[in-house]
Amino acid sequence: MMGTNSSGFSASGLSRLRDVLARHVESGKIPGLVALVSRGGQTHVEALGTMEHGGGAPMRRDTIFRMASTSKPVSIAAVMVLLDECRLRLDDPVDPWLPELADRQVLARPDAPLDDTVPARRPITVRDVLTSTFGLGMDFTALGTPIMNAVFEQGLTPNLPVEVPEPDEWMRRLGELPLQYQPGERWQYHISNDLAGVLVSRVTGQSFEEFLRERVFEPLGMKDTGFHVPADKIDRLPPLYAPDPITGEFLAWDEPKGGRWSRPPAFQGGGGGLVSTADDYHAYFQMLLNGGIHQGKRILSRPAVELMTTNRLTPEQQAPRHATAVNNVHISFGQGQQGGWGYGMAVRTYRGDYAPIGQFGWDGGSGTSSYADPSNQLTGILLCQLGYTVPNPAHLMVDFWTTLYQAIDD
Repeated sequence: MMGTNSSGFSASGLSRLRDVLARHVESGKIPGLVALVSRGGQTHVEALGTMEHGGGAPMRRDTIFRMASTSKPVSIAAVMVLLDECRLRLDDPVDPWLPELADRQVLARPDAPLDDTVPARRPITVRDVLTSTFGLGMDFTALGTPIMNAVFEQGLTPNLPVEVPEPDEWMRRLGELPLQYQPGERWQYHISNDLAGVLVSRVTGQSFEEFLRERVFEPLGMKDTGFHVPADKIDRLPPLYAPDPITGEFLAWDEPKGGRWSRPPAFQGGGGGLVSTADDYHAYFQMLLNGGIHQGKRILSRPAVELMTTNRLTPEQQAPRHATAVNNVHISFGQGQQGGWGYGMAVRTYRGDYAPIGQFGWDGGSGTSSYADPSNQLTGILLCQLGYTVPNPAHLMVDFWTTLYQAIDD
């Protein structure tokens, strides 16, 4: 245990953190977890419980997790590399690389039939893709509308029984749909992050994973991060559970062997496809805290990091994100009320809980959470494999962040 330290955590605070996490595991609601906290050059890790519900192999520091939407803050770095190298510009139209999205039609109203459209006022730009404002996305306030039904029917999002098609087919299907909003008008979740991966692949001529590995993962030493788990590591991947919301019965949504992450996917999804470990994610978020530098080597420029990790939305663009967080609380069990959004991640623009303004990161629907906090020079990563069919992973995360912040001792 660390002692009281002006740059770290108090021993009593870390003891409480462990006790709170252990209480969740001992309740039987969370099979196991890995938590990593770091501050001022000190890192503390807890690996509690088991990989499977009901026992078996223990959770370990090097357990590999499906990161779900916590993929977004990491995968977006690939676009920032291209911006740094002037291979992309923020206000370039995406049409040369994504011709499927040229000459868009936009719904006359967000809930209009798919054939009730007007022309887009302008092309979609790189900036629109980065800020999740290109005009289409997961809109939890618009479920049941013709456009949201079409997004699901076309298999454009993960987590459905059918897997997402390969990138060119995915783009073809996306290009057949109208936009729900004019480019740049409204923040909408998720689809832009998958689109960013296709953009990177087409600009570079490499697969999205190849480019990420070459420019982000390998320079950071992220040796266990990718879009699937190789056979020689599959024993480090736990099952992903989606408990029955009524009975609480533990149902395995994805098994390690023969499951979705046991082989390379047709679509390398920047929005939710990565697998990783606590230490790999720590290296990435610490690099962001360091202004783009890892162990003396520059990965991203300081301005690129600042663009990613500060709010990029106007109040008008932000309105649907706020509405989802405040009025559709049941979807994330009260998470997501940070305020702003940068590139691929949330940014706190007001203080609504223990975390201060400026904290950045995101959570995943598989029970993953990763944030960094510049004002306290702090990183926290909490990983389990329990879907949001029940509130337990959200409650675990809230308690993790509360106890992490009370452990600061200066």
